[in-house]
Amino acid sequence: MVLVLTLHPSVTLVSTKLSFSLIIHIWGVLTLPFFLTNIIMPFPTTNATAELPAINQILSSCGQAPVTTLDQTNPDVAIAYDTLLQVNREVQAEGWTFNRENHYKLVPDINDEILIPNNILQIKLTENSPNIDYDGIRRQGKLYDRMNHRYTWSSHSEVECDIIWEFDWVDVPEPIQQYITARAASITSQRIVGDENQYTMLQQQEAFARSTALEYETSQGQYSIFGHPYNKTNYYSSYKPFHALQR
Repeated sequence: MVLVLTLHPSVTLVSTKLSFSLIIHIWGVLTLPFFLTNIIMPFPTTNATAELPAINQILSSCGQAPVTTLDQTNPDVAIAYDTLLQVNREVQAEGWTFNRENHYKLVPDINDEILIPNNILQIKLTENSPNIDYDGIRRQGKLYDRMNHRYTWSSHSEVECDIIWEFDWVDVPEPIQQYITARAASITSQRIVGDENQYTMLQQQEAFARSTALEYETSQGQYSIFGHPYNKTNYYSSYKPFHALQR
């Protein structure tokens, strides 16, 4: 059956999930029954304690009061949280020492196909001799051989790949967390405040946070202008100027 709620003469809410017909006209303030409240409040209240400090830092940067839970029925909290998730994924996709793994071995399944986990942001075949006649890319959630136009890897018992992972917030190093939070704060400021002076100030904080993150990256990455050849015993990435320019 159909439930029709007329919350205002110009607004009608229709639900087909109940087993009876009901029409309610609300002309003033009315406290709805619990089951009706659940119908018109679709956004859940979460308590993601790991991201909560970052959300409060974003809200404080925008001049908003801190919160104790991630109540997504609060528009400011919802915007801050969605922005943090978006920026977190974007920054991790750049590829840092903490979330990059080279020579990672993937094994084909019984169909000789390689399914790519959802938390892999970027994947490419390792540049070594076994992969010289193949060009692997991500397509339809699988590793696709673009050179030979197929999904199957029957000639491989395992395929070595260079991978950039997406990690949970708690596994992201503190300097990278601070950069992600600062960037999310400047974007959130534009979305919910729109004050140019505040945005300029937050951009300066974002630039400082990024410089700290890059300092951490160069320290952890052990970069060298000489580098080492790709092999299984002694490998690390040499410093590549185009990577720095890209950042």
